[in-house]
Amino acid sequence: METILAITAGIGLAAACGFRVFVPLLATALAVRFGHFTPSSGLEWIGSTPAIIVLGIATAVEIAGYYIPWVDHVLDTIATPAAVVAGTVVAATAFGDIHPAIKWAAAVIAGGGIAAGIQGTTVAARAASTATTGGLANPIVSTIEAIGAVIMTILAIVLPILATVLAILMLLVIIRLVRRLRGRPAAAPACPN
Repeated sequence: METILAITAGIGLAAACGFRVFVPLLATALAVRFGHFTPSSGLEWIGSTPAIIVLGIATAVEIAGYYIPWVDHVLDTIATPAAVVAGTVVAATAFGDIHPAIKWAAAVIAGGGIAAGIQGTTVAARAASTATTGGLANPIVSTIEAIGAVIMTILAIVLPILATVLAILMLLVIIRLVRRLRGRPAAAPACPN
């Protein structure tokens, strides 16, 4: 049962990385520091004081940056690959001491994959917000994303199975939206008069 909880915690934390890269990393560091869970071998550094300080600063800068016009778009460009890496790291950290080949393969596929899927959706939401409101609604989108990161992170640590169910549901919604968008016929070109 411990292994299942560890895996579901890792998947939930990885999903949170799709909303904000550093919130779940900081929460993971604090959970390790305060003994809520034991990190995988080789990843104990995440609970160290220097890691907590750096992740705390990075979290504050990331959240603040999303409220500055145009900086939010630059952060989206950087956050997309960073979310995949962060999702992989938090998943591997939470998975515990299972065989390294299984741990890292699962961390890349499940952790990195779910973080990428959710991050892609947040980028699309921000682009739609910018296109429809000229960026005026982007702070609202940023707030929703930050709240999503915090809620998913807390659930992943406290109720990991629920967090994983929510993450899977989010991915299913994303897949459905992508399929729906791909299924739309292209607009016919205008006929010159």
